[in-house]
Amino acid sequence: MQAINNFLLSLDGILGSAPWFPWVLLGVGLFFTLYLGFPQIRYFRRAWQIVAGKHDHKRAPGDTSHFQALSTALSGTVGTGNIGGVGLAIFLGGPAALFWMWMTAFLGMTTKFVEVTLSHKYREQTDDGTMAGGPMYFMDKALNMKWLGVIFALATIVSSFGTGNMPQVNNIAVSMEATFGIAPVMTGGVLSVLLALVILGGISRIAKVTSTLVPAMSVLYVLGALSVIFFNIDNLVPSFLSVFADAFTGSAATGGFLGATFAYAFNRGVNRGLFSNEAGQGSAPIAHASARADEPVSEGMVSILEPFIDTIIVCTLTGMVILSSGVWTEKHYNSFQTADIEYISGHYSDSSDVDKTELFHYLTGADSEVNAYNGVIVIRDGEAVNQDFTLIAARSVAEDVRYTVKGFPFSGNLEISQGKPLDLDVSIEGRSLIHSAELTTKAFTRGYFGDYGQYVVSIGLLLFAFSTAIAWSYYGDRAVTYLFGSRWILTYRVFYVTGFMVAAVADTTVVWNLAAVSIVLMTLPNLVGLLLLSKEMKQTVADYWRTSPDVKHGDAEAKSAND
Repeated sequence: MQAINNFLLSLDGILGSAPWFPWVLLGVGLFFTLYLGFPQIRYFRRAWQIVAGKHDHKRAPGDTSHFQALSTALSGTVGTGNIGGVGLAIFLGGPAALFWMWMTAFLGMTTKFVEVTLSHKYREQTDDGTMAGGPMYFMDKALNMKWLGVIFALATIVSSFGTGNMPQVNNIAVSMEATFGIAPVMTGGVLSVLLALVILGGISRIAKVTSTLVPAMSVLYVLGALSVIFFNIDNLVPSFLSVFADAFTGSAATGGFLGATFAYAFNRGVNRGLFSNEAGQGSAPIAHASARADEPVSEGMVSILEPFIDTIIVCTLTGMVILSSGVWTEKHYNSFQTADIEYISGHYSDSSDVDKTELFHYLTGADSEVNAYNGVIVIRDGEAVNQDFTLIAARSVAEDVRYTVKGFPFSGNLEISQGKPLDLDVSIEGRSLIHSAELTTKAFTRGYFGDYGQYVVSIGLLLFAFSTAIAWSYYGDRAVTYLFGSRWILTYRVFYVTGFMVAAVADTTVVWNLAAVSIVLMTLPNLVGLLLLSKEMKQTVADYWRTSPDVKHGDAEAKSAND
């Protein structure tokens, strides 16, 4: 597992975590925002009207309503990225990461508008009578670059596991075990059966389920978040200001948090923002292609709402809960995951400014005198005897460390090579920072509901993540349909459900790293296709305002939106 994790980290290092990737993602969004005249602002009100059914055409081709298409797409984006992803972004980059999540969402509103419009325009009816669309279709039919469509479709299948499947159930399992003591294998088993029952019904059943789940889970989560924010109301303004204060400087060390550079906060914020709202990834256009609409631009307008709801509303609530509660700088007792720990030579303390600076440089990849530990740790009754090392757990100095095997104190020697323990049967526990869904869960206990707040996260995470897995199964089967035809859909769904089950007991860090890599493998081909069709996109929008029945019949508000 460690070898797999190292491989994924190396890939992520040249893809999503590389310095160039956030600039490419934001650059495309900024280009289209200026090129199309800020559509995320000009068409925002009209988007709500379309979702409400004001401009519906009942005989338009498609499988779902505007609202159902939006709900399906939202169910694919409002998931662990809003709960675990925000927790991971703040854990890695501090408050500044949230600012760059916002920027990704604002520019991503335009990117969504473009990719959904083009995908809806070039959708087609499959041999089973359903609609199929997505970036692979405009790459094939508009650009005559089938090879690029094939790359995107293959990446979509991989990403359906790495983004929509495995991280979702993994976070659910971790949360359900921490909150209710339910074994991950039990959680995975039950949810896999439910997942199979839903996705075998195709887009009609998926749309019905998601259009019910999305509103219910959103209300529950918002109420729980507000209970924490109002409980810590005195910390709200300082927390909000820290997001802006650190945006261009990086976040300073505080508590157990050892600090983060601007580059790291920027990169992690954009990366987690993409994981949250998927703008530019090309996934949501697959759901929107099923909508009943004659006008591709009208469905593109609907998609503008996704990053707004997903990131600017839901992720902001999560971020304010974490920041105002203060849990992100505190160490909590937990069981360390192997991928999260590293032994270093010498004794370091986060109460020393000199030590904190050295550790900060080490964790951010700068020049440092810190070296990985190689040697043997002598352990007696669960505690280390020699103290010639420091254990870094979750990017913080671990405290009160205990070593156990099957729940009993361990005695013996633990060999460490290049900072990693070789005997993985020895469990290592102690106090450290925490991240992902575990951090958000802890933050929700600091409100009016007290310890019961964790149930809001667990139930919300269950609904969010499960609905995301449902939506991504549809994305994957449309990619399979494009590549191999509809006869292979059932085979794909069987593998999808199996992967869902396996991921419930997999290492969390490995799963998140797989997600980070697979996202980029979809995003890059999609962004290339969007840029190549920029002129056509602008002409398509102009044609909409010139020929739309609403405009023709004197819709003054529509005319105003285009002015």
